[in-house]
Amino acid sequence: MKNLRQADEQEKPWQVDVIIPVYRPGRKLDRILYRLKRQTWPVGRIIIVNTERKYWNEAKYEKISGLEVYHVTKEEFDHGRTRNFGAGLSDADVMIFMTDDAVPANKYLVEYLVKALLKKGPEGENIAMAYARQLPDRECQMIERYTRSFNYPERSQVKTAKDLPGMGIKAYFASNVCCAYRKDIFEQQGGFITRTIFNEDMIYAAGVIGAGYGIAYVAQAEVIHSHNLTLRQQFRRNFDLAVSQADHPEIFDGLPAEGEGIRLVASTARWLIRQKKPWLVPWLVVVSGGKYLGYRLGRNYRLLPGWMVRRCSTNLSYWDKPGKITIEKGDNR
Repeated sequence: MKNLRQADEQEKPWQVDVIIPVYRPGRKLDRILYRLKRQTWPVGRIIIVNTERKYWNEAKYEKISGLEVYHVTKEEFDHGRTRNFGAGLSDADVMIFMTDDAVPANKYLVEYLVKALLKKGPEGENIAMAYARQLPDRECQMIERYTRSFNYPERSQVKTAKDLPGMGIKAYFASNVCCAYRKDIFEQQGGFITRTIFNEDMIYAAGVIGAGYGIAYVAQAEVIHSHNLTLRQQFRRNFDLAVSQADHPEIFDGLPAEGEGIRLVASTARWLIRQKKPWLVPWLVVVSGGKYLGYRLGRNYRLLPGWMVRRCSTNLSYWDKPGKITIEKGDNR
């Protein structure tokens, strides 16, 4: 693998692989693969780590060049460990992790992400990871539409350790929905945590900031990605998010997240009123209350009975004894 610090972009462009964990792939994955093969910055290999072979249609994707497929069971899947397996298959300079429902908005996604890794932080910090802006889908509901713009604004930025006092936990915010990683730094940092219920990207981000690197948010790199979650789904998602924070007090203690949540709710309420949709404000309060309840329960999950923890969580396999991962190669490779 080439050393990125010595790479010459003009003479020898950095090699890029894309790694996508997949579960029950739908039409969006078709669009993702189509657009990845038409990027201005070429993608070498597309490494799919699919959960449950029975949900994968080998014939459908057999003609896609550079596609490699590996299968794991649902019980073996883990947000960090499964991605680490995909990373171990890549020898590219840059790895872009994506989810199977994040569709590149245009042909410049990879180029913008890779070029962001060439930049430096305000004090010369190397950039370890660069994550994309998430745009709402056409069917996205109004409250979630604003949440996208709040979390993924129009202006790019580079975050370093010096931003922690002002930004708090937001300094660690990054998303593997679409995020590019320098492979050399990834290996130096030991990759993702090998067992986590959620949030492997922010845990890794905290590590690279602590090691003196920077994180780039690239507003020009755009993917279409949003969800219309039910109240119950929002509750469970925030529960799992908080569990990941409770499991890593060395990272998240002392960095309160409630303030950012309050700011989001207040900003969303003002936006709804400006959009002449004031009747949505009560629903915003209900949804936000459900999120906060899930978050508080997750932060204190050790005080809850086991049956209640499982009822609150989305990732039930996390609470079972982890087994040895067994990778099965698919025909697309």
